[in-house]
Amino acid sequence: MNTFGRNFMVQIFGESHGEAIGAVIDGVKAGMPLSKEDFMGDILRRKSGAKGTTPRVESDEPEILSGVFEGHTTGAPIAVIFRNNNTRSVDYEALKDVPRPGHADYTASVKWNGFNDPRGGGHFSGRLTLPLVAAGVIAKKQCGFSFKADLIEVGGEADKAKWTALLDATAKEGDSLGGIVECHVDGVPAGLGEPFFDSVESLISHAVFSIPGVRGIEFGDGFAASRMKGSEHNDALLPWALPSLGRTQPQQSEDGLGRARTAPRQAVVKNGAGGVNGGITNGAPIVFRVAFKPTSSIAKTQKTLNIKTGEPVDLNVPGRHDVCFALRTPVIVEAVAAIVLADLA
Repeated sequence: MNTFGRNFMVQIFGESHGEAIGAVIDGVKAGMPLSKEDFMGDILRRKSGAKGTTPRVESDEPEILSGVFEGHTTGAPIAVIFRNNNTRSVDYEALKDVPRPGHADYTASVKWNGFNDPRGGGHFSGRLTLPLVAAGVIAKKQCGFSFKADLIEVGGEADKAKWTALLDATAKEGDSLGGIVECHVDGVPAGLGEPFFDSVESLISHAVFSIPGVRGIEFGDGFAASRMKGSEHNDALLPWALPSLGRTQPQQSEDGLGRARTAPRQAVVKNGAGGVNGGITNGAPIVFRVAFKPTSSIAKTQKTLNIKTGEPVDLNVPGRHDVCFALRTPVIVEAVAAIVLADLA
């Protein structure tokens, strides 16, 4: 359905070209300071308009409808909405019977017997990630952990200095690019999560795949672990290092004569498990990477099917689209990770 979580619950609603989109967040503790301004930093990180992103620019101003009184959360469900003001639905009138390759147009029509809203992807649109970001702002406040996600690859290229030229060339071709986002979560205590079905990896993966366009996820060493030996992949248990894995930290201990001495600094402490063992956090940073596909709506002519006549047709997709929507996704990845960890914490 459209709800995630048991203790910290998030429900999203709306369509890309409807009146508004939004989220209802339940399980928020009372007494947290919360205002419109708290949302704006993360909202701006997702905002369109930069090179390689869609020219559809919305104000994205949050309206808090409930759950906040005199600047603080009340403990009641928080409802946040965002008005859609810059829609151009005429671009989608010809697409009702001609599903776009790579989109949910066909599957949505089948599932809901043609009653779905096809404009801009309707409820399947990447615009619905805006309420996820809003819920993530509240989740970050509630769990208190530190979240940092970055785009580390665009179109297979890891050198950021080459991204601008790559985006320009791809746009001229009428094509699109994908990307990879890496996320680090610091300050997570050991002991969160459950074995098997509610493992931390299972829950984060569940939430991450709610982001439109996700095609894969890996934790720690990820797929590279399959090419390692156990001696290479296993993380040494160093009690003094675990709380700050990946950092240099001295530790006082005693030598054989009972005198204080400083343990040698360790420049690198491995985190091949990505902060999780047996589905449960181990106190190290949670580290995972997310693969995003190229934008499905491209200017190049594509083959599709007219589902009303059954005839194959050539399709040129109208509308305003990202060359690489992965550019706007790091903050969304942070948001869904925060929602999961707020629920567990």
